[in-house]
Order: sequence, then C-alpha cells, then structure tokens
Amino acid sequence: MIMENFSTLLSNPAVIWFLIGLVLLVSEFFVPGLIILFFGIGCWVASLALLFIPDMPLNIQLIIFLVSSVLSLFLLRNSLKKWIGISDKKDDSSLEEYIGKECIAETDFDPGMAGKVSFKGARWEAHSTSEIKKGDTVIIKSVDSIRFIVEPINK
Repeated sequence: MIMENFSTLLSNPAVIWFLIGLVLLVSEFFVPGLIILFFGIGCWVASLALLFIPDMPLNIQLIIFLVSSVLSLFLLRNSLKKWIGISDKKDDSSLEEYIGKECIAETDFDPGMAGKVSFKGARWEAHSTSEIKKGDTVIIKSVDSIRFIVEPINK
C-alpha cells in the first residue's frame, strides 16, 4: 500500500519538479557560488504551474523552468549576495602581493628541496634552488599555489 502511494506520488510531474528543486536547493549548501539555488527555484515554479495546469506539455514545463531560473538568477542573485554578505571582490591579501617581500628561513634548505619560512607571523612551505640555512633572510621570488619560491638575499 505504501509503495503504491509512493509510486503514484512519483508519477505526478509536479512532485518530480518539486523534488528536483529540493535537491538543487540543498546542494547549494555544498557548492559555493549561489547559482544552483535559482535553478531549484525554477523547478519549484514549474511545479507550481503544474498544480494549476496538470496536463501541461513537457516543452512548456521546460520553458517555464528555464525562464523562471534565468529571471530569478539575474533579478535576485546580487540582492541575495548583499543580504547574505558574499562579495565578488578579490581578497586584498592575495599571495601575489608577497612577491619581493623578505622572510626568515625556519629550516635549512638543500638546493632544490623544500623548507619552511616565517612570514607575517605564519609558517609557510617554501622551495629554493639555492642552499639556505635556518635564520637566513630570504626574498619571495614567486608563489606556487600556497608555496613560496624563495632565494637568499645576496649580501
């Protein structure tokens, strides 16, 4: 009996649209970007339209889904991002701004090997093609992901 009711429920296109929308809305919590949410809203709008017009053709359902998704994305995304406090601005503490700055070697570096440096109160993984001794002052030449490429300062 329960399985019959469940299969009857899943044969209703409005329920299917609603469940797809629910999955999309929940997945927004796991995928950053605040975009999937609006496709979930589009699914719910299509589901709501099917409640009023149950025999609506699939192509009309898809048009309603796409139009409502795109409209909600363009009309609501920026306002929602401001309300939540999400910013598109690049972080001012970009690692690229560290190039040319000095830091202190925390470990010995053999040529071509990795070590640790201290910079702005934090320990960073670093790599050098030169020999560096613990306590030497080094300069950041480039940034590879979150690893500094450093060279000793010629004195």
